[in-house]
Amino acid sequence: MEVTDQVNPPEAVNQPPTRKRSLAGTLLHWVRDLVFSFILAVIVILFLYRPVKVEGTSMMPTLDDQERIFINQFTYRFHFGNVDRGDTVVFWFPGDPSKSYIKRVIAVPGDRVEVDHGSVIVNGQPLVEDYVPQEYRDQSSMIARTVPPDEYFVLGDHRSSSNDSRSWGMVPRRYIYGKAVFIYWPLDKMGVLK
Repeated sequence: MEVTDQVNPPEAVNQPPTRKRSLAGTLLHWVRDLVFSFILAVIVILFLYRPVKVEGTSMMPTLDDQERIFINQFTYRFHFGNVDRGDTVVFWFPGDPSKSYIKRVIAVPGDRVEVDHGSVIVNGQPLVEDYVPQEYRDQSSMIARTVPPDEYFVLGDHRSSSNDSRSWGMVPRRYIYGKAVFIYWPLDKMGVLK
């Protein structure tokens, strides 16, 4: 003898019937998602990461002319992070604050820095600079200087074509507004900046 159960299976109990979304409803959801994405992108660009274009050759080979990078402006703007030796920073040029420069931080407040025939010496120790190829070095010298409080000594990686702290002095902390973190164009160089 066979028994058939007239009760619905457990997974079918209390499930609302499926409804198809109208074209207007689907479009409304797409528009909502696009507006949300746009607002999120604006917040990220204004407060966290900002795209910038490199102009010039002073940071070669690390950064080439016309490359596009993202800078992190959140960390330095709100002083959550320190500006450290080796950071590649974007700042307002002290000689003309309408222009932005990008350079590498070589010495921080309190450091004693000098350049002897192209060799950078920080606090009495020659700086190991693997990021500066031999063909980009120069033979310039600079007498020893102590970096004042809230200022930074910066150099371009392409020493023979860089206009930097050797010629115009230190960068005040308040002028530094971003840290270069990511190359996004050209695609073959895409990646985290070192």
